[in-house]
Amino acid sequence: MKQILIDKFVVPAAAFAEFTERMNYNRNFIKKLDGFVQDGVYKRTNEAGDPVIVTMAVWENAGMIEKAKIAVQAEYLRIGFKMVDFITNRGIKIEREFYEELTD
Repeated sequence: MKQILIDKFVVPAAAFAEFTERMNYNRNFIKKLDGFVQDGVYKRTNEAGDPVIVTMAVWENAGMIEKAKIAVQAEYLRIGFKMVDFITNRGIKIEREFYEELTD
């Protein structure tokens, strides 16, 4: 059954360009991984004027998403990227949830 990872980010306007650069790096990386099906990115602006970004990544199944998590963490280690620090230092808020595809 397909698995969907949905992340919602509230990004301070001052951090938007750097966030977008990082997001695009991640999107390009995961598209090369086994089990990747598709992704999407959506944007709106909240009442405070900050961008709210929703990303969606669809994977073939739960096993493939688990392998993808390991691959992403290995890539972060390889390039010296610390996601928690990146988000915290820029005041980015994140909500992450996993969904299953609903079929008839």
